[in-house]
Amino acid sequence: MDVQARDRIAEERSALRRMAVLAARGAAPEEIFAAVTAEIGRLLDVSQAVACRYDADKTVTSVGRWNAAGGTPWGDLYTTPLGGHNVSTLIFATGQPARIDYSQATGPLAELVRGHGGRSGVGVPINVEGRLWGHIIVISEGAAPLPADTEARLAGFTELVGTAIANAQARVELRTRADEQAALRRVATLVAGGSPPEKVFAVVTEEIGRVMSADFAGMKRYDADGCATAVGLWSRADAPYPWAVGDRWSLGGRNVSTLVYQTGEPARIEDYDEATGLFAEVARARGFRSAAGAPINVAGRLWGLVVVGSTRSAALPGDAEARLAAFTELTRTAIANTEAQAALAASRVRIVAAADEARRRIEHDLHDGAQQRLVALALQLRELQATAPPEAGDLVAGLDGVVAGLDGALAELREIACGIHPTVLTEGGLGPAMAALARRCPIPVDLDVRVPGRIPGQIETAAYYVACEALANAAKHAHAAAATVTVTAGEGVLRVRVHDDGRGGAAVGGGSGLIGLKDRVEAFGGRITLRSPPGAGTTLEVRIPLEQAGRLPAAPRPEQRRQVEGESDEAHSHRRYRADRLAGGQEADRGRAPGGPRSIVHRR
Repeated sequence: MDVQARDRIAEERSALRRMAVLAARGAAPEEIFAAVTAEIGRLLDVSQAVACRYDADKTVTSVGRWNAAGGTPWGDLYTTPLGGHNVSTLIFATGQPARIDYSQATGPLAELVRGHGGRSGVGVPINVEGRLWGHIIVISEGAAPLPADTEARLAGFTELVGTAIANAQARVELRTRADEQAALRRVATLVAGGSPPEKVFAVVTEEIGRVMSADFAGMKRYDADGCATAVGLWSRADAPYPWAVGDRWSLGGRNVSTLVYQTGEPARIEDYDEATGLFAEVARARGFRSAAGAPINVAGRLWGLVVVGSTRSAALPGDAEARLAAFTELTRTAIANTEAQAALAASRVRIVAAADEARRRIEHDLHDGAQQRLVALALQLRELQATAPPEAGDLVAGLDGVVAGLDGALAELREIACGIHPTVLTEGGLGPAMAALARRCPIPVDLDVRVPGRIPGQIETAAYYVACEALANAAKHAHAAAATVTVTAGEGVLRVRVHDDGRGGAAVGGGSGLIGLKDRVEAFGGRITLRSPPGAGTTLEVRIPLEQAGRLPAAPRPEQRRQVEGESDEAHSHRRYRADRLAGGQEADRGRAPGGPRSIVHRR
């Protein structure tokens, strides 16, 4: 072996050692590509050396470049379609080294090389973990072909490059998995904390978009009318999302949203130029190149999907659908939890409503049953009194005692019926009911009711019992001298405030009856607040959202019950008026209350 050959071998080994050290210390792939092409270009004394990557859309992208004249060949970066007869296309087709005279080459890559003075080229494949990843190509501008051993000399470098790429990919994958697990933990924490679905959707889409390096991420809910509604969206700052939360689109055509809906399985589209349907049209307008989606199943039914999209030519990772599945599981849990909470809340409302309806029926039966019979008996006795002869003084006196007893029994029955459920609340509304409550209270009550019109019956009932319990506690337990009740409705909320000047020290629970009120108020999404410092009186405040009205079961109106009983409205009103008057009630005028003033001040 001559000296020149030994020097060349030694130089190649030194270059390989430098590349090995660079790869061993975990240099970034971009740094390795630049160093390898520079070493190869100098060792082989060529005009240009280029490292290239094959892309999924049958294009080739330069990732490392060196030029004997300085600078980089063909600009900083190029992506060119494969095809024709040239080194890059031959290696892609065969997986073997290739060489060519570019005067005879064809295709876009051949035109690119010739345009920059290339005459001949040799390329060797880069294989990573058994698959073709890319190639290194050297190009000469001279007329003579490159030496016969060029392929062999390139092979040592491509092995190092393949190892470096595999190591770099492993590091990236580990980092990606770590980022993904951290993102999943953040979402899981959010779900476990009972965050509202809209917040979970927003966080899930953002986490998915970031960990998958996507341009867009979205979540959609499938609706019964064949549409999909956007419920969560995220996009890169420089790539605004093509939809907004709440937007609805008809399904149909060939796009990820429709494919997932039709199959219930993950789906992807590599080229959105070939997609169809409304989703595809909007996606293309925003530059979508590819997209992948995974279904969200809740309680065995298809609820919606999460989808990621890319505007870049490189396809989404092959495991995109599998990685999305981990997030859809957490989303499924969040949705299931929310639906369970909604079902529980609806169940609580139904229980409260059923109890109130039972109270109404009992009050109705007492008033129109036992109370009416007692009224009739009292009338009959008074008629007997009127017809008794003057000499029957003892009989008249006895009848007076019986009538007085009946009046007392009627009064007690009326109080019991009103305590079960006040008729005035059903027929007159909150204002008259609160006025009657204030009149019956043993302590003076300042009452101010400002409620425009009627509100849902169950919420009226809840407000009434709040005031009833608070006033009862003020009189019986707090030994208050006076109380103030304020009821207002506005901005979608009913507010009830009861204040007394008693001894304070009240607490929810402890037999005060407030725990029942708390359950009742919270069943309608409300909140109860109690302030009762010892010696400084008690203030009970309640806020109930009126938007619950659309979800409350409707209570039967009084006229509906009367129709079932076969009694006319006029006859019913007249009979109840007489019964109330005979029973000593002060609510006979309650029928006029809905049209009367809403601000009432009552002092005993």
